[in-house]
Amino acid sequence: MNLDGAGAVRALFSLVIPLSRSAMATVGIFTAMQAWNGFLFPLVLTQSSSVRVLTLGLWDFQGQFGQNVPLLLAAMVLALLPLLVVYLVGRRYLLAGLTAGSGK
Repeated sequence: MNLDGAGAVRALFSLVIPLSRSAMATVGIFTAMQAWNGFLFPLVLTQSSSVRVLTLGLWDFQGQFGQNVPLLLAAMVLALLPLLVVYLVGRRYLLAGLTAGSGK
């Protein structure tokens, strides 16, 4: 496939990826949110605490008779930072992807 003398790889990096950047950002953010919200499925599948996902690790912070609330909140803030950074970087593309078909 030649488009104005550009090969397939050049067309991919010059046309396809820039036009689909907002859709890829939207899918990435929603996938990260789905992975973050997953609790029951990893709880059933993982047997040892060394291979558990982040949300189950936060769940392990609760004790038998109480909780260390400052430790739990600090762990939650540290666990939320990567997802927050991904959202802040991709926010512009997320809004562009969600409103792409609404124009006249």
